[in-house]
Amino acid sequence: MKNNKPVTFSGIQPSGELHIGNYLGAISQWVDMQGNYSCIFCIVDYHAITVRQDPKKLNKNIREIAKIYLALGIDPKKSVIFQQSSINEHTELAWILNCIARISDLNKMTQFKDKADKNQEKVTVGLYDYPVLMAADILLYNTDQVPVGKDQSQHVELSRTLAKRFNKRFGQTFRIPGLKLRKQGANIMGLDNPEKKMSKSAESKNNYIALTDAPEIAVKKIKKAVTDSGSEIKYDPKNKKAISNLLTIYSILDNKPINNLEKKYKNSNYGKFKDDLAQIVQNFLKEFQAKYNRINDKQVDQVLENGADKIRPIAKQTIQRVKSKIGIN
Repeated sequence: MKNNKPVTFSGIQPSGELHIGNYLGAISQWVDMQGNYSCIFCIVDYHAITVRQDPKKLNKNIREIAKIYLALGIDPKKSVIFQQSSINEHTELAWILNCIARISDLNKMTQFKDKADKNQEKVTVGLYDYPVLMAADILLYNTDQVPVGKDQSQHVELSRTLAKRFNKRFGQTFRIPGLKLRKQGANIMGLDNPEKKMSKSAESKNNYIALTDAPEIAVKKIKKAVTDSGSEIKYDPKNKKAISNLLTIYSILDNKPINNLEKKYKNSNYGKFKDDLAQIVQNFLKEFQAKYNRINDKQVDQVLENGADKIRPIAKQTIQRVKSKIGIN
């Protein structure tokens, strides 16, 4: 990690199926950033336990997320891939930041309100407080840019707030991270409802295409995807949300500008467009799954171990600096 490139950090929870929205909104950005950034990509297992998890399934999911990273193009020779719980400094810094964070900061977090819904009295303290742990994840590695989906932007802003507050109170300590969002694709919406984000926790399996879905199943889901009134294939997120979402998926997966796709399908109908998109998705999944199935657990364990070894010295340096500033080192 000793180079002059800016640092980027991001991570995904090992809690359920990853879908193409995760790839299009976040991981595809990560792959593209590997040439110009010092990349640190985490499997945030401590975040996953903010809700109840089956221990055996969680352990299995941690390896599966690492395999997905590798199969989608995260190169351990260019990037660090590691398991959050392997680095104790994440939780140590989170506690220190808890003593800087305010209740009013966390009460603003809309994602907690969405997840807790009407059961706020029953959810865990961890779910309420996990934005502070996310801030610790980011600040621990002197991060310059955080590439995440739009739904996480508020949490990145909290990390900026806490870094500035700490620096003001104790002197310059943390780098202030920036947020990196895709211009298009920051939020991939559900195939069955373009008003709501594509989600692995959606009630309907037709909402999303899992990266491990059989390609023929993915084809059916694309063909069942809702469309807008009319027949024009035009990118208009305000008035044609469904077709705009499908155009975004097509554009990123096939690496074609949306305006080129609009021209291509100017005189076509939704059926033809969805047939072609289904083929693009099918090809993407076949290529991804072939790579995924070639990766074994032993390779994954070695990648995670090597990644933690590379990154641990930076975490230790940061926590020592922080503890010295607050007077407990």
